[in-house]
Amino acid sequence: MTSRTRRSSPGRIGLISDTHNLVRPEALDYLAGCDAIIHAGDICNPAVLDALAQIAPLTAVRGNNDTGEWARSLPTHATLTVQQVTILVVHDIADVPADLRKQGIGVVVTGHSHKPSISERDGVLFVNPGSAGPRRFKLPVSAGMLVVDGARAEASFDLLLK
Repeated sequence: MTSRTRRSSPGRIGLISDTHNLVRPEALDYLAGCDAIIHAGDICNPAVLDALAQIAPLTAVRGNNDTGEWARSLPTHATLTVQQVTILVVHDIADVPADLRKQGIGVVVTGHSHKPSISERDGVLFVNPGSAGPRRFKLPVSAGMLVVDGARAEASFDLLLK
């Protein structure tokens, strides 16, 4: 299932994933002031989405742990265009299609691994904000930020807990 949403030109997009039913105050503080928020799945409870939607317009996809009636309405893939950049959101990087440039995708936001990462492949920026939910093993608790300026996009992530 794919959903396409057009938004007016936000510049700062907060990136969050793998909250697993936990809305940390640190995450809400980090995302405050964003023009939009992307949640890359494993939400586990619609109250998480309600809290994020209070901050900014929200785009969310279903993760492998998002089950039940409430989760069925979430797409597995979503695209949105911010200024001149088209962003694909999908929970698991294994589900990203191969022909991204042909589809005009400039940024891919994923979750699932709980490992924050930023890389570029074939001119496409790949961002995983990590997990903002319960700490898993010794992985960091983090969220990310995507800044779009015209046709340019830059990503960063920050640790929410030291």
